[in-house]
Amino acid sequence: MPRRPPSRSAWPSPRLPRPSQATAWLVMDYATGQVLAGENVDERVEPASITKVMTSYVIAAEMAAGRIKPDDRVLMSERAWREGGARTDGSFSGFPVNEYAPLSEMEKGMAVQSGNDAAIALAEHVAGTQEAFADLMNSYAAKIGMKNSHFVNAHGLSAPEHYSTARDLALLGRAFVRDYPEQYAYNKIKELTVNGITQPNRNLLLWRDSSVDGIKTGHHSKAGYCLMSSAQRGDQRLIAVLMGGASERQRADDSLALLNWGFRSHETHRLYEPGKPVASLKVWKGKADQVQLGVSRPLLVSMARGRYGDLKPAMEVPRSLVAPIAAGQQIGTVKVSLDGQVVAEAPLVAAAAVEEAGFFKRLWDAFWMWWES
Repeated sequence: MPRRPPSRSAWPSPRLPRPSQATAWLVMDYATGQVLAGENVDERVEPASITKVMTSYVIAAEMAAGRIKPDDRVLMSERAWREGGARTDGSFSGFPVNEYAPLSEMEKGMAVQSGNDAAIALAEHVAGTQEAFADLMNSYAAKIGMKNSHFVNAHGLSAPEHYSTARDLALLGRAFVRDYPEQYAYNKIKELTVNGITQPNRNLLLWRDSSVDGIKTGHHSKAGYCLMSSAQRGDQRLIAVLMGGASERQRADDSLALLNWGFRSHETHRLYEPGKPVASLKVWKGKADQVQLGVSRPLLVSMARGRYGDLKPAMEVPRSLVAPIAAGQQIGTVKVSLDGQVVAEAPLVAAAAVEEAGFFKRLWDAFWMWWES
């Protein structure tokens, strides 16, 4: 673990700005996935048009797999136009019915203008029907780790068994930023013109704070006003989710307050890096007498500012380690605690293989193992 600065337990922490109205909300640290604050984070909510982030994720994943391409010609079908077009009460993209548009442009119509028609057309292009596309959404949601979500459509209009949670939606936003940054960038486009109609992005935070680069708004009568937002300041990124707000302005005000609080009160530290030894352990009956242990992925922790010096690392490793040992084999665990609570942990793995020694070395080590026991 990097050298500790002096403890600053008395670092002044701003009061948590709880949303004035919300059915559920949270602030998540992007790097660690740690929830910094929240209420009703695992309570079922209607995701409204935030559903389209799941739709975008599926499209990006299918594109990465080579099953669709950005220049595919996507048809604005009769069904997509009737269920989500300009003649409905919901958001629409404006692509003409029974005409084709490049997939990448249809994606922007869904992300920027929150077009329900674009979401349906994209779902039909990818999976044949919106119902079949919903199966893909649920499959990818499970891979992301969204344990309390179920999707039945691509646009987010209210439907039985179409639900998610604030935590799951934050995990989705985190995965989208991490896995598909090119498609994620569509969400910071401020306005888009389709078929002569210019519409603004409904995420007001894009105009209020230059560090905000997404993600998605949502609204209908049952869901209220919702916003999944994300901002990056320096090396730190946060994700905020607010569900069931009272108005477009209130969801923006409260979401920005949560982001500001998170950046002001918390910081993320990289404790251990892959390729750098954390410890060395004695090895019995091996060609080498020691093996170096490290982590296979960066170990990060998000915590209140000024508390880094109070972190306490500890290792859980076996009392006796006997060859052979494979490179990358898990040997133990490193845990980091704060105030008696584990705040981060990761497997400790062997940095290199240790082959079994010859007969006499094994015999000699067996004697000393017996003696020391």
